[in-house]
Amino acid sequence: MPTFKMSSAIAMPAKFEPHLFQTLPLQIAEQLGQSITEGSFLPGARLRETELAAAFGVSRATVREALRLLEQRGLVTILPQRGAHVTRLSAQELNDLYEVRASLLTTGSGLAAAHCTPAHAAALRSYLERLEAVIDDLSSYATLSGELVAYIMEMSGNVVLAEYVRDFALRIGRYIRMGLATPERRAASMASWHKIVEAIIAGNAEAAGTAHRKLALENRDAAMVAFARLEAQPDAKAPAGNTPQTITS
Repeated sequence: MPTFKMSSAIAMPAKFEPHLFQTLPLQIAEQLGQSITEGSFLPGARLRETELAAAFGVSRATVREALRLLEQRGLVTILPQRGAHVTRLSAQELNDLYEVRASLLTTGSGLAAAHCTPAHAAALRSYLERLEAVIDDLSSYATLSGELVAYIMEMSGNVVLAEYVRDFALRIGRYIRMGLATPERRAASMASWHKIVEAIIAGNAEAAGTAHRKLALENRDAAMVAFARLEAQPDAKAPAGNTPQTITS
């Protein structure tokens, strides 16, 4: 399979390897969604079916279905006569998403504290050790931090809440990464994670929820600054019908 590369030389995952446990459109949606979340496509970037089909080695119909799946997740916007584009959020929409996410994380961490077992505690401490080890690597830190969030939400025992948090992570993942771009932000995030984990292990639901809300809102503030900087760039201001980035195979 070809290597996926952005016109700006940002590489997508190197290979697309179909497997039997997911439909082909879902597999493509997962990989393309990951690339969007990791920032390989700017908000508003045109996603051309023909180029995606060639890059993945599948039919346009398969790509079209994958794009519809991403539209359901809020990652892609499909307009008549204009095709599919990476969803571009307004500042207010981004702020609103962060506010709701903060409330969900507050509740989830509180529930996790109430359900924490010794096995959970060991896993949480392991996450902290691994986060410390990758703190100088933005991509690894952001990915592992997201996995820790998912684990804590799983600990909560509330499946619906965990699914909502996952959906929010997909929709604002690229902005979460932007908010962790500096070493200072990651250091502050790491300090907050220690407080959250300590509170969960101690069974202190209120402290865990409060600490996680604080981290979520600090991430929001940093992301909003990065968002404003991105929107100030000429390419980011281009109408969605223009193509700030497309993929080339």
